[in-house]
Amino acid sequence: MKTDGVAFQGAHGAYSEEAIRQHFGAKRDTVPCRTISEVFNLVETGEVKYGVVPVENSTEGSVNETYDSLITTPTKIAGEIVLRVVHCLVALPSTSISDVRVVYSHPQALAQCRGFLASMGAELNVSYDTAGSVEMIRDDGRRDAAAVASKAAAQIYGMNVLKEGIEDNGRNYTRFLVITTEESERSPESKTSVIFSAPHTPGSLYAALEAFARQGVNLTKIESRPTRQRPWEYYFFLDFEGHRDAATQKEALRDLVKRTTFLKVLGSYPKARVEQASGA
Repeated sequence: MKTDGVAFQGAHGAYSEEAIRQHFGAKRDTVPCRTISEVFNLVETGEVKYGVVPVENSTEGSVNETYDSLITTPTKIAGEIVLRVVHCLVALPSTSISDVRVVYSHPQALAQCRGFLASMGAELNVSYDTAGSVEMIRDDGRRDAAAVASKAAAQIYGMNVLKEGIEDNGRNYTRFLVITTEESERSPESKTSVIFSAPHTPGSLYAALEAFARQGVNLTKIESRPTRQRPWEYYFFLDFEGHRDAATQKEALRDLVKRTTFLKVLGSYPKARVEQASGA
């Protein structure tokens, strides 16, 4: 059954849901999913028009499941969202910070708060989601447990924030992608994402990147993932400034096709601004 909601990985109150609110507005319906792969599946099958998935964090790096799903599905990128992530230590209202013996959260959230959590000396347990960890602690009535999650998650599940801003880096941002099966409208400030593979020969990656240098197209990110077909062969994900239909970008892509064995354009979409990212 098709819904107008936007799919995301996690329980209500997850950072992905906050990214949806930031991009689509506070009143947009959301559809929680257990995994990132499930988000892609709902978009691919047309059950939802859009999904929002994390792709990289400024502290802990890339989200491999998202990159792998971009390889294996026909989804396109229609936008990006940069969210300032403020982590909180969340527990039952009856719990004090000295009561906490174990902390639950998504592995990326735990890693982003490594210093603070080490100072607590609590046991760290990985779970599939930040907000889901809060819900689990509430449902189990765990007075000895806390979760790393957002203030929004604490409010949704009637929990208490023991400490706010526990992330190690005060400029902790996560970049999310808006995925869909349709092309996005052209924007004055665009970014384009592609996947390609290069011949397994000396200088092939250099030659592929030269296609952009020759046209003066600025690259903003390059990421590699194993092809899983042969050992030590990779797909390369590339982000560059500009729309794929602009003259110089179009020429760079035309040149890139000649230098690669596989090329897929994931989409051109409006470029997000870090300065516009709001607090969690």
